[in-house]
Amino acid sequence: MTRRLSAPSERSRLDPFVVAVGEATPRDQRDLMERPFFSLAKTKRLAPILYESGGVRIEVFAMPEHGMATIWDADLLIWAASQIVEAETLGLKTSRFLRFTPYQLLTAIGRQTGARDYKLLKGALARLQSTAIRTTIRQGEHWRRHQFSWINEWEEMTRHDGRVEGMEIVLPDWFYRGVVDRSLVLAIDPAYFRLTGGLERWLYRVARKHAGHQAQGWRFDLVHLHEKSGSLVRPSDFALHMRRLVARQPIPGYRLSLERDGRREMMRILPGPSSIAPVDKSADNPVGNSGVAVNGIGTSHAGLSGLHTHEGQLTLWPGKANRAPNKDSNTESNKNPCCCTRHGSPPAPRSGAMPGGRP
Repeated sequence: MTRRLSAPSERSRLDPFVVAVGEATPRDQRDLMERPFFSLAKTKRLAPILYESGGVRIEVFAMPEHGMATIWDADLLIWAASQIVEAETLGLKTSRFLRFTPYQLLTAIGRQTGARDYKLLKGALARLQSTAIRTTIRQGEHWRRHQFSWINEWEEMTRHDGRVEGMEIVLPDWFYRGVVDRSLVLAIDPAYFRLTGGLERWLYRVARKHAGHQAQGWRFDLVHLHEKSGSLVRPSDFALHMRRLVARQPIPGYRLSLERDGRREMMRILPGPSSIAPVDKSADNPVGNSGVAVNGIGTSHAGLSGLHTHEGQLTLWPGKANRAPNKDSNTESNKNPCCCTRHGSPPAPRSGAMPGGRP
């Protein structure tokens, strides 16, 4: 029995990219690494993310049935980006239409492969498909909004006994274009997938995007970080979480410290020991002020996630050289942000439809 979609399928117009590479250095899409695109909590989040800074606007809306896509769900996008980049490096043709086995995906991102894990995978796919995003990122000098979901459609192929033999997904064009442009992709440490907290995962992505491998690292205003996070926790609670992370030092490849700049509390992130060799050149920019905060599976700190992490060591992704240089002006992060993360819940869009326009 096969799950069929009622809407016309994009797959009829796309050539399938059959994932067969196996090993692939994990890579993340730059635009997703510092801005609030995902919930950081392990409870269902319905409150939207509405964020604006430096001419960039992001709006993320959740469907009541599934809740907002989380930072754990984003592992599927990291895996897809990694496979696409690796295949193109080998001269293989790729497309937005991916065909793969759940086992390939789950083992690559450090998950277990039992029946419960396949069920959790389908929950993640449902959230990725139902979450609606509007953004002006990569839309040129004239202000335009691009609207999409993280997955346009997905389907599982099952046998009569219910065993899943394969899956197909169609990625949005906005995400796919940001992956095939190698300047918009960064290699990440496989240890990222072993981070169990939403704040830790978010902070690693911020550190990798801004601090990179440069000796001076990067400095962030905690208030700015909270504003850019999309987190629903109070600023004082967020600052407390950051202090705890500094005490624990859980971020692979980076060292955290707190500093004072007048009345402002700052976090400095410096490169440290990593589980893999550097795969990118240093970013051009020196220390600056920036911000990003957390947004995982729903709110910011709670119970079990729809797609949780496991402690298993990754074995599919050894360190490989990424040919894309790590160069980014980070102009947005050097500005005093005009950020707003509003927490009201607007009327939910109809299932399968995007939410209505906003000023």
